[in-house]
Amino acid sequence: MVRNVIILGSGCAGSTAAIYTARANLNPLVLEGREPGGQLGLTTEVENFPGFVDGIQGPELVDIMKRQAQRFGAEYISEAAAEVDLQSRPFTVKTDEGTYRARTLIIATGASARMLGLESERKLLGRGVSTCATCDGAFFRNKEVMVVGGGDTAVEEAVFLTRFASKVFLVHRRDQFRASKIMVDRAMKNPKIEFLWNSVIADILDAEKSEVSAVRLKNTRDGKEETRRIDGVFVAIGHVPNTKIFEGKLDLEKGYIVLHGGSRTSVEGVFAAGDVHDFVYRQAVTAAGCGCRAAIDAERFLEAGG
Repeated sequence: MVRNVIILGSGCAGSTAAIYTARANLNPLVLEGREPGGQLGLTTEVENFPGFVDGIQGPELVDIMKRQAQRFGAEYISEAAAEVDLQSRPFTVKTDEGTYRARTLIIATGASARMLGLESERKLLGRGVSTCATCDGAFFRNKEVMVVGGGDTAVEEAVFLTRFASKVFLVHRRDQFRASKIMVDRAMKNPKIEFLWNSVIADILDAEKSEVSAVRLKNTRDGKEETRRIDGVFVAIGHVPNTKIFEGKLDLEKGYIVLHGGSRTSVEGVFAAGDVHDFVYRQAVTAAGCGCRAAIDAERFLEAGG
């Protein structure tokens, strides 16, 4: 069986693409991926997605999108693409469970935040530990938070968080930043930001209570540890786009899919949407918009005889 469209990923971008292609009677197949719902599936309260006055839980939002797409005929299966063949048509997608073919492909596999690798971090993600200041900063109004990282993203997030937090600690394992000088200067002039050099987070407390109450810091020079009370931790050490299976098959830049107008990739009939190509905004609403664009592009491609 050859599908009109296969969508890889079930976050905001993937499910929006599914809604639009399903309403166009293209009967899309959605491979949900290893992280169904994408990063929103790991998020608790979402207050900046239009249409939800009182906010909504991340998993609930992606579930609503999924059910909306299914209402129009989209088919979701709990599988992840392990291999793709983009050289011959129809395109072939292999998972650990089966093989699927399609006339068009929409890639919405997203990007995964780099994490510190702590067990407590994993348990507290969405419960005081965040990877997105823009998404979650408002929850920490008049509280003390900690940002981990040394690049532009970390410094930008620290500055952004001063709009809400009473104090922002910026933790870096070295004694100088990789971030641009203008960003560092801006942070250093901000009285709400305190720098904790040559330090790493050894543990985040308190996973047993499902809330962040403190962190245990370790000095990278002398190994000494200290515990510091804190209300939230923002991990800003970068993102990794989920594009490994597309290496050598699509144009990539620093791992992100390069677009060639609209949502088109370097292979005709293959489209991309969301954080898999967007390393600037990384918001649920922008991902949804990208999903809409990819669906319309795929529909028009098929209408033109693709």
